[in-house]
Amino acid sequence: MRDLSLTHAGAAHPSPGDVTFDIHPGEVVLLLGPSGSGKSTLTLALNGLIPHALPATMTGTVEAGGVDTAASSTPELSTRVAMVFQDPDAQIVTGTVFDEVAFGPENLRAPVDEVIARAEDALRRVGLWERRAENPDRLSGGGRQRLAIACALALGSPLIVLDEPTANLDPQGIDDVYAALADVVAAGDRAVLLVEHNLDAAMGFVTRTIVLDREGRVAFDGPARDILRGHTDELVEMGVWLPAATLAALRLRDEGIRFDPLPLTPDELAAQLPTASFPLATLGADPMPRTAPAPREGSAHAAATDPLIRARALTVRRGRTEILHAVDLDVDPGTLTAIVGANGAGKTTLIHALAGVVPPPRGRVSIDGLDPASASPRELAARIGFVFQNPEHQFIAHTVFDELAHGLRLRRTAEPEVVQRVDRMLERFGLAHKAEVHPFLLSGGEKRRLSVGTALISRPAVLALDEPTFGQDRARAAELLALLQDLRAEGTTIVIVTHDLQLVAEQTTHTVVLAGGRVHAAGPTGDLFRDDAVFAAAGLRLPPVQRVLARPGRRAEA
Repeated sequence: MRDLSLTHAGAAHPSPGDVTFDIHPGEVVLLLGPSGSGKSTLTLALNGLIPHALPATMTGTVEAGGVDTAASSTPELSTRVAMVFQDPDAQIVTGTVFDEVAFGPENLRAPVDEVIARAEDALRRVGLWERRAENPDRLSGGGRQRLAIACALALGSPLIVLDEPTANLDPQGIDDVYAALADVVAAGDRAVLLVEHNLDAAMGFVTRTIVLDREGRVAFDGPARDILRGHTDELVEMGVWLPAATLAALRLRDEGIRFDPLPLTPDELAAQLPTASFPLATLGADPMPRTAPAPREGSAHAAATDPLIRARALTVRRGRTEILHAVDLDVDPGTLTAIVGANGAGKTTLIHALAGVVPPPRGRVSIDGLDPASASPRELAARIGFVFQNPEHQFIAHTVFDELAHGLRLRRTAEPEVVQRVDRMLERFGLAHKAEVHPFLLSGGEKRRLSVGTALISRPAVLALDEPTFGQDRARAAELLALLQDLRAEGTTIVIVTHDLQLVAEQTTHTVVLAGGRVHAAGPTGDLFRDDAVFAAAGLRLPPVQRVLARPGRRAEA
């Protein structure tokens, strides 16, 4: 890559800008940078989607496997670069898991025996061989992510580019993916470029780190450990993700506990952590206070002890397959509840059923006294706001202002009130200067804030979010979580689905652990996190920092 600058249609400045670097066989390169620095845009230039398929002005040159990406066709480039997108649904096209992985080698006209061998090897690497005959739609989000990675492995391209490949994966899925990639890179003839925020998993895998600054230019480039340790303060100021052990050490440093060198892994943190007591909240191991705000004005529940959301014997089927099995669940008003579980446990199905996105069986769910199975869309929207994992899936208007106003106008709200409420929401979410911009032209963080704003504009009692920090840098994720805490303080009841157990430990009041479509455990987050066995039995692991705290000889003070 030489002097690469990419400017999207309508943008005033390039992002990334003037980027130059080489990637060699055998390298695993971690690409870091704050939201809007152009990380995902840069990856699209590597496989030729920019400039061939996406509107952007490109200057400079990119060569992959000796081929100029701007002068070569996308099919030709696929033999040099394999891409895994943030959203796996954007690249799944066939009717079975096996056909999906075979699709690439087939289009390269590989011999039949080779196609079959490549598909089997790739599917076994990511743990999907036993599900090869299933429709990809039947896989969980994490399952589809592993399928997309298998497709990239099967192509045999010398460069594999992955944009947030583990965002939807449970701990075992993350281990499987990185083990598969490590095996591929170990042969020495292939390389990986990785955009990732789960650095705890990546630290044992990456060899080099490239950091883009807010202007999209290369700020740092070098061995991963040297960059993360030598420029920690600059990276914190940029708002990029760092390993959880490093962030914990920085918090403890503020409490007077020094680390030299800064730890990058849980084991390194454990080796330097004093055995004496230290503040538990400093490491984010003790969630926020359990006291819930009073119910919102106008709620059907007069007493704070009455559940705002109730599910009883909730069973949900997809086709002939039963996904949820007789789920009983209560969510109290004013709480922030996380739904967690391994891939395929039924998390998204449960939150969809609770929110009425997919109507549950009649009489099985109550939201503030309303049955979503029989409620009209207008009634449901007045009770609960839903935020999809991918914000683009819920945008329908041509400007940010109209997106926020759409729901109010459907309810025939008077236009002066529409303008007043939308303007207030724009100010609150820092989007006033983008009121006339198309939602699809916002940055990832801005899209997420807009999606939350559209869910809140009708002032519902409940806000449900599926993977709220997906695709966000550390600063934008912290910004969103602070907003959720403000909403909770105002009386909004919040339910989230997430794979990020560190987020759960730091932010939530209650946790629901699913396993095999059933509630495996539920209760106050602090209580559940004191027993690692609760999570292990559900195929999960406590976050690295919490595992350090749980080791013998450690004692944390509340």
